[in-house]
Amino acid sequence: MTIPTQTLPLLKEPERLESRLAEIPPEPGVYFMRDKNDRIMYIGKSRKLRSRVRSYFRDAYNKSERIATMVKLVTEIEFIVTDTEAEALALEANLIKQHQPYFNVLLKDDKKYPYVCITWSEDYPRIFITRKRQLGKEKDKFYGPYTDSGLLREILRLCKRIFPLRQRPQPLFKDRPCLNYDLGRCPGVCQQLISSEEYRKIVQKIAMVFQGRTQELIDILTEQMQAAAEGLNFESAARIRDQITGFKSLNANQKVSLPDDTVSRDAIALAADDKHTCIQLFQIRAGQLVGRLAFVADAHAEPGAILQRALEEHYQTADSVEIPTEILVQHDLSDGEMLADVLTQRKGRKVTILAPMRQSKAELIEMVERNAQYELQRMQKLGDRNDQAMQDLATILDLPDLPHRIEGYDISHIQGSNAVASQVVFIDGLPAKQHYRHYKIKNPTVTAGHSDDFASLAEVIQRRFRKYGVSESATDPQLPRLGNPDWPDLIMIDGGKGQLSSVVAVLQEMNLLEDLRVVSLAKQREEIFLPGESKPLTTDAEQPGVQLLRRLRDEAHRFAVSFHRQQRTDKLKRSRLDEIPGLGHHRQKQLLGHFRSVDYIRQATPAQLAEVAGIGPHLAQEIYDYFHPS
Repeated sequence: MTIPTQTLPLLKEPERLESRLAEIPPEPGVYFMRDKNDRIMYIGKSRKLRSRVRSYFRDAYNKSERIATMVKLVTEIEFIVTDTEAEALALEANLIKQHQPYFNVLLKDDKKYPYVCITWSEDYPRIFITRKRQLGKEKDKFYGPYTDSGLLREILRLCKRIFPLRQRPQPLFKDRPCLNYDLGRCPGVCQQLISSEEYRKIVQKIAMVFQGRTQELIDILTEQMQAAAEGLNFESAARIRDQITGFKSLNANQKVSLPDDTVSRDAIALAADDKHTCIQLFQIRAGQLVGRLAFVADAHAEPGAILQRALEEHYQTADSVEIPTEILVQHDLSDGEMLADVLTQRKGRKVTILAPMRQSKAELIEMVERNAQYELQRMQKLGDRNDQAMQDLATILDLPDLPHRIEGYDISHIQGSNAVASQVVFIDGLPAKQHYRHYKIKNPTVTAGHSDDFASLAEVIQRRFRKYGVSESATDPQLPRLGNPDWPDLIMIDGGKGQLSSVVAVLQEMNLLEDLRVVSLAKQREEIFLPGESKPLTTDAEQPGVQLLRRLRDEAHRFAVSFHRQQRTDKLKRSRLDEIPGLGHHRQKQLLGHFRSVDYIRQATPAQLAEVAGIGPHLAQEIYDYFHPS
């Protein structure tokens, strides 16, 4: 159901708010919160839509700062009614993936916890560790996040030693496999010496380890070993025996004592203070701890709601075999019956969710909570150091509040060539890499042999904040500034007075300078400059606030330089191909994707070149003639 978007927030129109709330039925479904520009800000679900949505607008409702900010911006409410709560849960998950609402951030994407990714979207799937979970391709699968990155790398190393897997992201040679194939460590994926179907069967076995199904995999391998021995294939039986031994060593010392070792269980608990919530989830299969996952959440929500959301997001992408038959929780969930019904339907077996109060199961929850508490203490110590630095920085710059979000900008180029810029973000004094951005400088005056850092910085700042600028047809900004999580409390420019002046000028043109605090940090003496001031502030380069700006500056420089090197390398790869008539950027990309390097393209025959999509016989001959002039 969609209603035309209004211009005033609902809180400022009590009659319209009450009328809108009365229209919402007391049935299960999904609700949308929209702003004045018709953007979806938040998507939620409820078994009773009316009472859930109405709770947002009650003064007594315990709202976090994030939700309170959102409620002030709501100009319209929409809803979709479903038959059951399970349908509402599935619909909410799909809509959040589709629209990526700004305020749906209960569980944070914490980069210190790694994931394992298996790229099932590819014919020959890759397995790698990543700290950034990107759901770009639906078939790709992520497992985690894992708390022990060292153990995770050891597991992956063991898997690559036990099973023949592709060892390189790109082939080393064009027409032959590398040494890994001769050593039996790789089945020759680069030359397709193994079929996609057979290779995917190998990867499926490894996926069972990250699904917590190690014992099931050992049972399968044991049957294969016995079959190979009965068939007198002793070499194959010995190889499978070594695989079994390797996997048994993974969990040899991780036995968890519970009365019924045949039941698969997950146990989840949290520890929280007024700023952070650390969640730990232990995966126990056949009495063994096979995985320890971690999440970080908004500390302002109720414990039961946080655990509910963590479990919903964790099992959202899990296969049915990964769902345990018993889930132990520290607190009663806000809607545990609905979640249990959904998981039961997906698994095809009864899934029980309970908060144990006594005996061994309660002791297990206590152990999980203790681990969450240790992680919280570690975060508190790190947070105290960052709080001290932010307090010192607020004192230096005379800020009214602590700078929660600080952005740093830097330019990188070589005499104007391949000019790029970086935007790095620190939140509460820590790098928030999910918010990092790269910019390619588009200013036509910035070319090889002619650099202009002032103009480049002005361009980047204009592009970053143009969505907050005031349009010609309106007096209000396109997006809310203060209270918006995307709006920085402080901007730091890498440079001196000149760089700062260029940024201040463009912010003045956009009518943003009154709401933004901007400083620059000069490298030579670590001096801080303020807009309009000819002399730097009196500071010590080693005091906590200045050190925080230095860390931000160094990170912005690193990020800019790495992107500049990447751009320069790509240009060097394509420099010779640019000289071939009729070979545009798209076809260059196809050629490099097929042959991997310009040297292999140079060695290819016209017939081999013509095999590339989009390269016909005539163009293939021109490419060959370019590299082989008569």
